Amino acid sequence: MHKISLEHITHRYGDNKVLEDFSFSFEEAKTTCLIGPSGCGKTTILRLISGLEAPLEGIIKINETIATENEKILIPPHKRKIGFVFQDLALWPHFTVFRNIAFGLKDRKAEKVSHQVTQILDLFGIADKANKYPHQLSGGQKQTVAIARSLVHQPENFLMDEPLANLDVK
Repeated sequence: MHKISLEHITHRYGDNKVLEDFSFSFEEAKTTCLIGPSGCGKTTILRLISGLEAPLEGIIKINETIATENEKILIPPHKRKIGFVFQDLALWPHFTVFRNIAFGLKDRKAEKVSHQVTQILDLFGIADKANKYPHQLSGGQKQTVAIARSLVHQPENFLMDEPLANLDVK
């Protein structure tokens, strides 16, 4: 079974056609890396899968269910059970590490949020950074926070755009 499939996707930014009749399936329980030169559409593919953008043409299925079809987002991003680590990390500068990680858990009870965030802080070894702000962290620590945030809500799929770019070796 294909966990995620893209069928005949066409997408452009203005006059720049990034994808044309692109089809690909991501298999269940497999790790897939998209490799290519800058500007070839890797980030666009991730944004389309996550529902942050809709293709001009084509269908995106998640677990055999149509999530996006021809410019229509049928399943919104927050219901796709996808964790996303953005290339630029997308951390809120005015939020602490704790609040950045908790951001995607807004619909849960406060004590459950606190428990889940504390668990993930411990798991990633960054509990001592919980009250720090992004500008107080190294590049690798920011990347770790972004990865922790993508995992805290226990998604079924992970999309990571340049996930190892700033990580410390250890």
